Amino acid sequence: MPDKILLLDNVNPVCAQEFENRGFRADSSPNISRKELLNQVGEYVGLVVRSGTTVDRELLEKASRLKVVGRAGVGVDNIDIPVATSRGVLVMNTPDGNTISTAEHTCGLLLALSRNIPEAVNRVKSGGWDRKKFMGAELSGKKLGIIGLGKIGSEVARRMKAFGMEIYGYDPFATVEHAEEIGVELVDLDSLLGTADFLTVHTPLTDKTKGIISLDNADQLKKGIRLVNCARGGIIKEEDLVPLIEKGIVAGAALDVYSQEPPNDTLYEILKHPKIVSTPHLGASTQEAQEKVASQIAQQMADALEQKNFKGSLNSKSIALLSNKEVHPFLELAEKLGSMIGQIKPENARTFEFEYTGTCAKYSDVLTDSILKGMLAQFIDENINLINSRHYSEERGLNIRETTSSDGGMYKDLITIRLGDEAEYREISATVFGEHDYRIVEIDNYGIELRLEGDILFYQNIDKPGMLAAVAGALSKQNINIGALSLGREHKGSRAITAVIVDKKMSRDELQPIYDLDGVEHVRYVSLS
Repeated sequence: MPDKILLLDNVNPVCAQEFENRGFRADSSPNISRKELLNQVGEYVGLVVRSGTTVDRELLEKASRLKVVGRAGVGVDNIDIPVATSRGVLVMNTPDGNTISTAEHTCGLLLALSRNIPEAVNRVKSGGWDRKKFMGAELSGKKLGIIGLGKIGSEVARRMKAFGMEIYGYDPFATVEHAEEIGVELVDLDSLLGTADFLTVHTPLTDKTKGIISLDNADQLKKGIRLVNCARGGIIKEEDLVPLIEKGIVAGAALDVYSQEPPNDTLYEILKHPKIVSTPHLGASTQEAQEKVASQIAQQMADALEQKNFKGSLNSKSIALLSNKEVHPFLELAEKLGSMIGQIKPENARTFEFEYTGTCAKYSDVLTDSILKGMLAQFIDENINLINSRHYSEERGLNIRETTSSDGGMYKDLITIRLGDEAEYREISATVFGEHDYRIVEIDNYGIELRLEGDILFYQNIDKPGMLAAVAGALSKQNINIGALSLGREHKGSRAITAVIVDKKMSRDELQPIYDLDGVEHVRYVSLS
């Protein structure tokens, strides 16, 4: 009796055919109820889903024979990966299958915005004409800004270059060589927002990218900019779109993704605005894309079940390490430290040194993968994991040097990251104090002890009375409370470093009073929430 695979969510029929060709039995149940699914899932070694089925703890606990869950697509938000990992279940996706479809949909929305196509179509279909009302703009000669130059952003750049657009890109991990290859000029984010006539986003939704376009930074936007979002709902703050349009700052917006899907009543009211083009998350909805991801996930899962290859797995390395409890704390420490470094590194930093001291030195290879995962997840619109993080770092031209040491000073185990002389903060060390207790212990030879958690503000200052009070006062005026703090001082020096955990996420405007304080410099804010 062949092993059985259950296909859900109307996965393209080519998926079943691929499994049958590999000797598995594939059962397609697109309309199965949750109750029926819970009763039947114990029969299957494999489960293929799209976005419609939630693979949660309850389902995974019922799936006693399950070995692998495959997502025919990119997003795995509907799969509880930590629970799957704890049960030894592989989770796989197909990160490349939707690239062309999403890029083409982005280009279509750019054209729809520039020529008022949806509004004009509706007018003609309702018996109207009004040619003058739908006067458009040529794309040729206009400046297109792309935030995120991963696979999709790069394909958009290639296509819109053919329309005669000038292409500018912002991606902290994109190399100049890659940008030149696709015809993009790399700029910083502020320059991009102030330059672009059209702007499209292709990043994950993180604390750094959430609301990257909103009323808060309206003064940075070029007047008359047109916006496109085919990446993640919430990157463009939807509730601010109508005010931005009415103020004349934004000429139009096109959305394929939303902070809530399907949109709630409030969001639907926003989408009714005539200058907002909206489509129902169609980026991957082409016959070719659905066939491609269905075929890919079947091949990947069959390879994994036959122990041939684990390409596309998001947690296979985690599963391999699951029985080794010694490494777990260091993996968590490494990822948190990587996330911090990703947020404070110089814009164009490409060279990093990772040093491992003590017990953790035995796991230097996988700890580097974990640091890179933390660094890259802030900026890359692909699912970053322990398996692919090194690939993506190499793709973006990062130069990583790994060293080990037997001397951690007063600490038995230590992870140190060096960012180079051009960085404002050049060397940061951290260690494990206890269960889920990860702390920075040194920054640039300043002894400082601070837990790697929450929202952290740190800065250098002249070592004189009143400096901490000045910062605390600036925070207090904005009703921002200090949860914890740590101070480090030069030995017989005039400089000090201070790190503060605050009780809320801080916006750029809330940070400005700290930047403006005399004697305070190198202000950095990191969110590890």
